[in-house]
Amino acid sequence: MTRHSLLVLQDLNTRNAEMIWQLTSYWTSLVIPLIFGLLLQPLLTQLSIVTQPNIVLLMADDLGIGDVGCYGNDTIRTPNIDRLAKEGVRLTQHIAAAPLCTPSRAAFLTGRYPLRSGMDAINNYRVIFWNGGSGGLPPNETTFAKILQQQGYSTGLIGKWHLGVNCESRNDHCHHPLNHGFDYFYGMPFTLISDCQPTETPEMDRAFRRKLWLSTQMIGLVTLTAALGRLTGLISVGWKTLACLTGFSFLFFVSWFSSYGFVRYWNCIMMRNHEVTEQPMVTDRTTSFILRESISFIERNKQKPFLLFLSFLHSHTPLITTEKFVGRSHHGLYGDNVEEMDWMVGQVLDAIDKEGLKNTTLIYFASDHGGWLERQEGKKQLGGWNGIYRGGKAMGGWEGGIRVPGIFRWPGVLPAGTVIDEPTSLMDIYPTVVHLAGGALPQDRVIDGRDLMPLLQGTVDHSEHKFLFHYCGIHLHAVRWHQKESGAIWKAHYVTPVFHPPGAGACYGKGICPCFGEGVTHHDPPLLFDLSRDPSEAKPLSADTEPLFDIVIRKIGRAIEEHHRTLTPVPEQLSMYNIMWKPWLQPCCGTFPLCWCDKEGDSTQSL
Repeated sequence: MTRHSLLVLQDLNTRNAEMIWQLTSYWTSLVIPLIFGLLLQPLLTQLSIVTQPNIVLLMADDLGIGDVGCYGNDTIRTPNIDRLAKEGVRLTQHIAAAPLCTPSRAAFLTGRYPLRSGMDAINNYRVIFWNGGSGGLPPNETTFAKILQQQGYSTGLIGKWHLGVNCESRNDHCHHPLNHGFDYFYGMPFTLISDCQPTETPEMDRAFRRKLWLSTQMIGLVTLTAALGRLTGLISVGWKTLACLTGFSFLFFVSWFSSYGFVRYWNCIMMRNHEVTEQPMVTDRTTSFILRESISFIERNKQKPFLLFLSFLHSHTPLITTEKFVGRSHHGLYGDNVEEMDWMVGQVLDAIDKEGLKNTTLIYFASDHGGWLERQEGKKQLGGWNGIYRGGKAMGGWEGGIRVPGIFRWPGVLPAGTVIDEPTSLMDIYPTVVHLAGGALPQDRVIDGRDLMPLLQGTVDHSEHKFLFHYCGIHLHAVRWHQKESGAIWKAHYVTPVFHPPGAGACYGKGICPCFGEGVTHHDPPLLFDLSRDPSEAKPLSADTEPLFDIVIRKIGRAIEEHHRTLTPVPEQLSMYNIMWKPWLQPCCGTFPLCWCDKEGDSTQSL
């Protein structure tokens, strides 16, 4: 081969090599990004999940699971709550950690059974009773708000608190929301009660107040009889004895009337941060103010991640409802009140949409516990409905007291229109939002909640909860076991309330069911139900009807023993001393006892 031929051949090889290199480079430029894109897609998806979303928690008060359209109610209209369910995930076995406000909310904020923080009672006073009491959520408890605050979130609580205010002095605010991770608070440090409405029959400690009045009258009658006997000479009574009787009568009356005679002034107040703004509160405008504050918080904090806990005063008695909603429902004032709350939910959703935050905001809706079956005035039902579930508010074991609505919405992250029939808890919100904010769970205490994101997104089939323990005060009433391999949800009742009158579904004769004493029945062996087959808890199983009865009871018994080993003694926040009214702890906007103010003034424009 000549030198010329070799050069030509070399030139052809060079050109071919360049062509091959160009083709290789071209296909490489196409394939490599595609491969990296496929490899990184799960990682990018995960990053989009853990990026700090806004978090809006909506909690109703005393709302029954049967009061909401998407849970089966076809007469009370709740289109906005139903829209949340349609656009998100609906939980059908969402369980409160307690059947009353104070302990349930303590568990919600801390992710722990209320027994662990001392927020469950050994007596019949199972909630915070006075703003001027010394009990409340202990300062050493770490709420999810505190962790999110540390992660750079703006945190706000609008509405009901009911977890205490002060410990040792009127202004120490040791239990106050601002001491538990919230940057901003506007609302009631207590809870809405009928005493807040001057036209309503007093609700707070009604039976005890009757006894105090009767005792006062009896003591007064004895004193008056002694005085008349002395004056007429019919009874030989010394002046010193008479003076002592008179003094005792006066002191006895003052000792209880100074608190119970002014419930509206001591408990029915509104606060903005540490300042009392209304004492007593003006209930006619409370709804519009709470809504105004909620929307304002969203608007002020839209440029950074925020946590808004909107804790509704609806649907607790006295069912404060604005005029435009009165008479709109088919369920009297209670239905009107629920429909107004649903409208408020819609206003908050509209505010989020208006600010362009819909796709970056996780929204959660729930109730703190079941509806109050016994709350009636004559033939009027003023409490909620718990659907097919037995029992209601204050009943620690029966489903009606603890099974509540649970709805999540986060467009693009949570699959729309999903229904999950797995046991979950209000305590699960704690680890869920802490994880989303990029925070870490406390390692120095037991956290009973579980992160719900894998379940909500459908990456796992089952809840992490194997056992859930259902307390009434400090008394364990029932335990559920989720046997995942079979799908059974066993529930054993060790204690149940005695319904009154016999055959009724609640304690109508008492107003609220007790946790212990003569008002309960202890079961040995326990009543056993399989909720997957009998969600209404209508037909208890026995060793004769259920072959696995003994095995299930033994398994649950061992779980109780293990659970008890995780409990440690803590101060009782709801002891008789802590729930007593103490004048030196009473929040006051003036010089005590002259506590009266309306600092909102003419700021009454409604939304």
